[in-house]
Amino acid sequence: MISEHCNQIFEQAIGDYHRFNEVEKQCENPFAPVTLDNLLYAKCWIDTAQWHMEDEIRNPSIQPLEVVKWKRSIDASNQDRTDMVEYIDSYFHEKYKNIQPLASARINTESPAWAIDRLSILALKIYHMREESLRTDADEAHITECKNKLAILLQQRVDLSTAIDELLEDIEKGEKYMKVYRQMKMYNDPELNPVLYNNKK
Repeated sequence: MISEHCNQIFEQAIGDYHRFNEVEKQCENPFAPVTLDNLLYAKCWIDTAQWHMEDEIRNPSIQPLEVVKWKRSIDASNQDRTDMVEYIDSYFHEKYKNIQPLASARINTESPAWAIDRLSILALKIYHMREESLRTDADEAHITECKNKLAILLQQRVDLSTAIDELLEDIEKGEKYMKVYRQMKMYNDPELNPVLYNNKK
């Protein structure tokens, strides 16, 4: 099942990142280039670094210049994340390119890679909620609440994993088909963001 494989790689990437726990740490991808495993690991590394950027920007004592720095880093990370999702969708599109969809085939509300994107974020939620549930400096009410939330997140992973596997099975059988849609993000593009291109004048 592809979802089980994704979850294993995501857990590996999250664990590897937390050996250093540095946002600026470059990803040392252990998987061969131009493989799905390489893309999944890189995708989750980006998500993990961005998770910690989002924590930093919410520091109540943060200075304004630091806010700007983190906001720009998050914007750049979002672009990298989106690009990586498109690479993963391109992988699946190439893999299934010779499958002839049935006349009754339907398109799914989201592509395989965007569902896998949610699985990566869910892996991060599980990792950090588990950390919270194991704290020794928090009261019992906090620990109990976090354990309850962790149980819900784990069930969500089961449900999402099942949905991803079923979607890919449906594509393989020709019952659904997929397209690779580019996200057309505009805010980082100096030709499409009016604030950027008006400042060039």
